[in-house]
Amino acid sequence: GKETRLRVVLRVRPLTCSETRRGDRRVVHSLGDGTVHVSAARQDATFGFSAVFDAGDSQEAVFEGSGMRQLVELAIDGFSCTVFAFGQTGSGKTYTLMGPLGQSETPPASPALLGLMQRSFACLLEQSRSRGSDLALSASYLEIYNEQVRDLLSPGPSCTLPLRWSKTRGFYVENQLSVDFESLEAIASLLLQALNPPLAGSQRRRTSAHALNRHSSRSHALLTIHIRSRNVSIACPSRQGTLCFVDLAGSERVKETGSSGELSVEANNINRSLLALGHCISMLAKPRGKRTHIPYRDSKLTRLLARSLGGSGITLMVACISPSSRCLSETLSTLHYASRARRVTTRP
Repeated sequence: GKETRLRVVLRVRPLTCSETRRGDRRVVHSLGDGTVHVSAARQDATFGFSAVFDAGDSQEAVFEGSGMRQLVELAIDGFSCTVFAFGQTGSGKTYTLMGPLGQSETPPASPALLGLMQRSFACLLEQSRSRGSDLALSASYLEIYNEQVRDLLSPGPSCTLPLRWSKTRGFYVENQLSVDFESLEAIASLLLQALNPPLAGSQRRRTSAHALNRHSSRSHALLTIHIRSRNVSIACPSRQGTLCFVDLAGSERVKETGSSGELSVEANNINRSLLALGHCISMLAKPRGKRTHIPYRDSKLTRLLARSLGGSGITLMVACISPSSRCLSETLSTLHYASRARRVTTRP
């Protein structure tokens, strides 16, 4: 019930081979103690966050240092927990959350490369075993593509699901499939099925290649783990918690990506929904007495994140940026976005 600030951490990816060959300069430098400095022509600024992970930091370091383990434990205790990654296209959001799983059809990946999702699953299952298997785990997985909500776990043809609102549940997706799992192999199989379905014509998360990213996500993806305690007693009542992973599609400038046709339409829809999210964060960052209407209904993304951002949830935000001089404008935009989010509070 106490006011809790959103925890915001920053991850700076390494310069890519193409950026190095092109002669891009590194304009983002970690100063330690959760601060980064941006230094470029006519741009000189310092930003502070709960933690900063530089190019050399491992996936394990991000998991432990971001507070992700504590988030898993809070979800087991019955809280609604959310982690979402945002930033420019190609800044490493999907890699941070999923490791190479989202970009490769030839698993297994090295354990060192596994992202926040897989490490959280392992932590959840470890807790389940230590508690005598009193936790029931299930998963649901959806994407928001061109403002349409689609179920990524449904075995049938792709169809749009309706988004509803109720006084008790808030905004929710009607008829979304939820699948039980009891092992790492089972949940990994669900993710692979959603990303690389075996049947031609079956649905998968939308990705495309353009000038800035060969595997650009064209939709926002939300994977929700439902955690139900099966203990029912006066001393230990049943609890229901959720752990939601949100992989936002990257912001992008159509001119720089070289997008046209359908890709351009997708980019415009992505940018509109991210702008709506930015407006909500800006309003929520104001002191409670000075807030006016929070425009959650401006996009389906903000409706689904309403509880995480301004309600009763606990939220971790991972801002991902490129250190390249060529990406300076988008990097500064992400840093300002993340700085505003640090002022947002919820009441878990």
